[in-house]
Amino acid sequence: MDFRSSEQPGSEQVAGTAVRGPRSEDALPETATTAVKVVIVGGFGVGKTTFVGSVSEIRPLTTEETMTQAGVGVDDTSGVDGKTSTTVAMDFGRISINQELVLYLFGTPGQERFWFLWRGLFEGALGAVVLVDTRRLEVSFDVLGRLEERGVPFVVAVNSFPDAPAYPVEELRTALDLPAGVPIVPCDARDRASSRDILMTLMRYLQTLVTTQEAS
Repeated sequence: MDFRSSEQPGSEQVAGTAVRGPRSEDALPETATTAVKVVIVGGFGVGKTTFVGSVSEIRPLTTEETMTQAGVGVDDTSGVDGKTSTTVAMDFGRISINQELVLYLFGTPGQERFWFLWRGLFEGALGAVVLVDTRRLEVSFDVLGRLEERGVPFVVAVNSFPDAPAYPVEELRTALDLPAGVPIVPCDARDRASSRDILMTLMRYLQTLVTTQEAS
């Protein structure tokens, strides 16, 4: 996803001179009182960069690089043969859920060789969205296992691909070995409204967990 232009990102023109600083449209709303960190995870090529880019209200920061021979024999590209770029550090975006609540979104790289970055990206995260591709469910197994090991609450978003098979929710739950309470919802990562709905599902799920803990 290329956002290059004739001006430097994050700069404004003053008297014909580029001045570094945040763009006015990127400033936090004055009413914002709470900021929450959410991580967008999933296997290689499931749509994490697309998700962050579609829903972010600011120009997203991406670290996509062209795939090279270095990944041959290392990265599993089966099922995504047409993919030409990959995230090598993280994607970053922001969305205001309402006037008070702001979510900071951190998309993780999907390849196993970049998983050492996860520790820092998950530090302080309130929850996660796991994107899955039903054509390649197996690439999600290790991701889900790592989240469960870290005790990070998550929802599963089944991303829409033209040739992806559709399965009933309970079949997916069994295939992914998920507890009954974890939400599994359809998603089109290209669509802002769909991606926002996934984040709202995560927020509601987190609220349910808090309410359950307080009642016990």
